Amino acid sequence: MIFDTHTHYDDEAYDNDREELIASLPENGVGLICNIGASMQGSRDSISLSGRFPYVYAAVGVHPDEVAELDESAFAELKALAGHEKAVAIGEIGLDYHGYDIYDDKPDKETQQYWFKRQLELAIELDMPVVIHSRNAAADTLEMMVWAHENGLKCADIHCYSYSKEQAMQYLDMGFYLGIGGVLTYEGQKKLTKTVETMPVERILLETDCPYLTPAPVRKTIEKSARNSSVYLTYVRDRIAELKGVAPDVVERVTYENACRFYGIDKTAAV
Repeated sequence: MIFDTHTHYDDEAYDNDREELIASLPENGVGLICNIGASMQGSRDSISLSGRFPYVYAAVGVHPDEVAELDESAFAELKALAGHEKAVAIGEIGLDYHGYDIYDDKPDKETQQYWFKRQLELAIELDMPVVIHSRNAAADTLEMMVWAHENGLKCADIHCYSYSKEQAMQYLDMGFYLGIGGVLTYEGQKKLTKTVETMPVERILLETDCPYLTPAPVRKTIEKSARNSSVYLTYVRDRIAELKGVAPDVVERVTYENACRFYGIDKTAAV
């Protein structure tokens, strides 16, 4: 069975068929998923989804683009949500420096860094792993993660990894994982391809980031903007297997075990 470690089934893209789609995942080879909070409401919704499906777990956190909504009251609620029995990580949190020339209301770097550190501190306090979002912020993210590691962070998933092979090795040396999804199937992904070729399968987490980043084969056969789904992770699994020179079922088994270990879930938990 596949473990999709990063979904956003609370997204409005699933408003018309959310329950049916999630209910169909086990019969399509998806054993477990973790729905990731990207805002306070997204964190609440992720917890709600985890309560409706036994194979759904939740991460709670506020994405860097949404940290303007945080204050001490919201942060206290976030901590309370993290105490839910099916909350398994703090995320997605991090830094996103893309789009300052496009968006007028994007939180400034200092605000992003402040709430990133606060959420890292929460994960350390609660002894929970973190799911990291980083875009156009390689150096600052790495610096913060080194600090967190030195101060007791349990573990981290560098979600949708997109930086160099050399920086990937720095994260792996700290015992962290890299989230690999549909981007690996896109043309021209030389840095990511080299990273996957070099890193051990034991540090890879399969992820969709659905409804985003639909694998290339699906985009070509349906439409470029096709909504992503956990069932499409077979394309990512197969591409990893090709790059590593192993059978797809090996990638599926090892990444499932990786995800259970990362999130602290019993690996027999799949339906």
